[in-house]
Amino acid sequence: MRRRSLLLAVPAGLLTLSACGDDKSDQDKDKVAESPSASPEPGASAKIVDGPLPAVTDGQKFGEKPTVAKGTGKPSTDLAVKTLIAGSGTTVAEGDYVRAHYLGQIWDTAKVFDNSYDRKQPLVIQLQQGGVIDGWRLGLVGKKTRSRVEMAVPPALGYGSEGRGDIKGTDTMVFVIDLEETFNGKSSAKGKEVPQDDTALPKVGTNTDGKAPSVTVPKGAAPKKLVAKYVLEGDGEEVQPTDRLLLQYKGVLWNGGKEFDSSYSRQQLAAFPLQQLIKGWQEGLAGKKVGSRVMLVVPPDKGYGDQASGEIPANSTLVFTLDILAKM
Repeated sequence: MRRRSLLLAVPAGLLTLSACGDDKSDQDKDKVAESPSASPEPGASAKIVDGPLPAVTDGQKFGEKPTVAKGTGKPSTDLAVKTLIAGSGTTVAEGDYVRAHYLGQIWDTAKVFDNSYDRKQPLVIQLQQGGVIDGWRLGLVGKKTRSRVEMAVPPALGYGSEGRGDIKGTDTMVFVIDLEETFNGKSSAKGKEVPQDDTALPKVGTNTDGKAPSVTVPKGAAPKKLVAKYVLEGDGEEVQPTDRLLLQYKGVLWNGGKEFDSSYSRQQLAAFPLQQLIKGWQEGLAGKKVGSRVMLVVPPDKGYGDQASGEIPANSTLVFTLDILAKM
């Protein structure tokens, strides 16, 4: 079962269904995403120091599952952070979503309480106050992707004095984190351009500069059935119906081409469980590859039907461009 984050930012938009049941997978979550509060405990130090930190004794390359020694002596009451492997990628900023493999263990015992390497599935999480433990939020900002970072997180910047599960309120946690990628409101899909030869379908821009791609709707009649076409084809995993996705998107009306919703205009990525979206998205994105830009033409029966929704009139055919940035 894929573990996912507890707190995911879902910006205001028009795409979610009105009624959604509980997700049983909430019982199985990434430890680092289980932030007990929106801010550090009173009196918590946000000072960052370079040690002490236990040695990584095996699995020392980027992407390898590390083995980390037991901590010696008393850990710092400040956040200890060290870059073990310096990457040369994009600099991480607060508010970004990061994709990372990680291992977490207890300082005093070296007991591993969580790791993504065995799951073969990196974590995608937003470095936002209240959405991830403060040790990660503070310690990863300014690091570059393709870096390996080790940190020792004191209780006040982790789960506080109450602890969480097997992690006691007095435990300092040690993490080794491999930063694979970072995403923000200026991110784009980077797939291979696919010809758009059908003149009866909308044409979508292929720019990858983080700006909203153009969507040119033809003057003819809209298709009666759902259309899902690659604009840029990525090489990532195929989307499954149960996935939660990190996306950039823009939606326009077939009639007139008026934009009605866009993550680009908010400069904020969208994080959605696919099962909670309109049928056109559920059916059109399933099977598409992560890293792709997809053009969808959604007929009324796969969208909002005979009900108006915000700026969308009843019985509207909708056109979307969507960049599938990551699975969460």
